Amino acid sequence: MFSSCADPKSLEGISWLLCYLTSGKHIDFYWSFLTVFVLLAVTAPAALLFGFGGAMAARSHVAPLRWLGKIYTAMVRGVPDIVFFLFFVIALDQGIEWMTHKIVCPDWTEPIRQGLEFRVCPEAKVPPGDAPQFWHQLYGFALAVFTFAIVFGAFAANVLYGAMNAVPRAQLETAEAYGMTHGQVFRRVLVPQMWTYALPGLSNLWLILVKATPLLFLLGVKDIVYWARELGGSKTQAYAYPHPDWRLWYFLFLLVAYLCMTRVSEIVLARIAKRLNHGQATAAGEAMRRAAQ
Repeated sequence: MFSSCADPKSLEGISWLLCYLTSGKHIDFYWSFLTVFVLLAVTAPAALLFGFGGAMAARSHVAPLRWLGKIYTAMVRGVPDIVFFLFFVIALDQGIEWMTHKIVCPDWTEPIRQGLEFRVCPEAKVPPGDAPQFWHQLYGFALAVFTFAIVFGAFAANVLYGAMNAVPRAQLETAEAYGMTHGQVFRRVLVPQMWTYALPGLSNLWLILVKATPLLFLLGVKDIVYWARELGGSKTQAYAYPHPDWRLWYFLFLLVAYLCMTRVSEIVLARIAKRLNHGQATAAGEAMRRAAQ
């Protein structure tokens, strides 16, 4: 990064360490933290959307829709995350290419399945084989986000389903007695009230999502775990900055980083919980009322 770092072999001590920490690969390592933050920022609302849809489906009076909601939550929650991630991403990627293949290459005569290989016409590759590396990384990241949203949406659906059932029935009946329609009761009473009961479960789910971000490494996305392993491993003379095995220190740094993210999350979630519980007929709301007296 600096002109003085052009010849790493001539460096020693602090100068070597400064150049090492500002090398191109370390810049990629620092940027990978942004990848994790973007994943959390996009996945959390997407998973909440899937969860809300799953909870609504599970509460539906239409039997097929209710079965679909219950099957979604039961199936995804019953499969180990790592198995679902490794299977679903491959299946989704091949499904997209298979549909594209049927559209753009209708005259293709060779079988798509050839033993253990999956072959489509070059025009059906997603993204195209000659696309810049950025698009390949973006495509892999999008698949990862969608997979995270599906998995954690199932857990969110179960939390929201329980929260909706926890809202006192008397409140809903009172709203109906005042002439509100079912839609108005749902929007103005049920949904605002349920967040108080859902937040503890959603808070735990958020912390689990934070801890699950290293799964990006398994999906081929170069995240902080990938770079910690690459940069911390022992180097040979083929690398510009050879050093012993420093993986312990890199992963220790990640441990501290994740603990900091967890602590910040706990502070923010505690403030949200305090705001939601204010004036509510819950144990937390009652404690706040007594403390104010």
